[in-house]
Amino acid sequence: MAGTITYTDGACAGNPGPGGWAWAEPGGAWASGFAPHTTNQRMEITAAFEAARNHPGELEIVTDSTYVKNCFEQRWYVKWRANGWKNSQRKPVANQDLWEPFVELYESRPGEITFRWVKGHSNDVMNDLVDRLAVAACVAQEDASGDHPPDPDELGPADVVPVRVVGDAPAKRDGRVPDGHRLVAFGAAPPELGGWDANPVATDVRRRLAELLAAKAQLHTDLVVVTGLRLGAEMLAAEAALDAGVPYVAVLPYPEPDRPWSSDNRDRFARLVASARSSVTLERNRPESRPKFRDALARRDGWLVANADEAVLVWDGDDRSLADLHRKLVKRLGEEDVWVLEP
Repeated sequence: MAGTITYTDGACAGNPGPGGWAWAEPGGAWASGFAPHTTNQRMEITAAFEAARNHPGELEIVTDSTYVKNCFEQRWYVKWRANGWKNSQRKPVANQDLWEPFVELYESRPGEITFRWVKGHSNDVMNDLVDRLAVAACVAQEDASGDHPPDPDELGPADVVPVRVVGDAPAKRDGRVPDGHRLVAFGAAPPELGGWDANPVATDVRRRLAELLAAKAQLHTDLVVVTGLRLGAEMLAAEAALDAGVPYVAVLPYPEPDRPWSSDNRDRFARLVASARSSVTLERNRPESRPKFRDALARRDGWLVANADEAVLVWDGDDRSLADLHRKLVKRLGEEDVWVLEP
């Protein structure tokens, strides 16, 4: 058919958990959005619905979701509606609140909206792009849009968040991160912690972190600390976990994040990576410019926020970048599960 072609995808961390959706035209406009607590299927439906809602006229929606494609091509919605929105087991149809407005839109444009299935993670450039856009929205929990698709190098890999499910089966958590109660550590850099060398301020922060982790381990026997091992509070959190006898996972934004550090700090980093329960590197390639380094670190922070059950933030209350991170953590977890430790 003539008209617009739009690719769509959805992502979810946890299923249910924080999610993201995206649509993109080849070489053209795109948009993405998020939901704080959702499922992969709901994000797939939302992506296709938003694509249809924003593209009047003839439209081909390319999706890797057979759930979305088959609903319309096999006319599942006709039987659902005739049965009072009950499925073949006489149970309420999942996601009825999303399907009803989508079906209404579809029927109001007879013959205009068609669907094509593409296999996910099959090196289809546009499918990979909307996958990355959906994941980015999921981890950042922010809306975004543009007139031209971003360079794929500016986005994280499509498998940062494990989102693929079959039917209603739950998504598996990334096997590189142990299951358990995940407490994510963020915080101040060395200048706000007394300096780059060992000093009383950093020693005190490490001690207080160890006390907090030991207390949390009494409440959560499956406690695991998740840290990015950046210089400052994140390294201190790993050392505090060792002090408290709590396992920790190192989540690195890209290969060799320690490359520009001093030899002493590189040795310290290597020891902490070796002592971690496991190590996760989120992106395959090291960034090539300062702005891309910042973007990669922001994506890493978004991944950590999206995968946290609880968080500790070493923060004096003044640093604006940490204030924004604190806001995102509270939005994601609630005030009661975000611990602020002042240096």
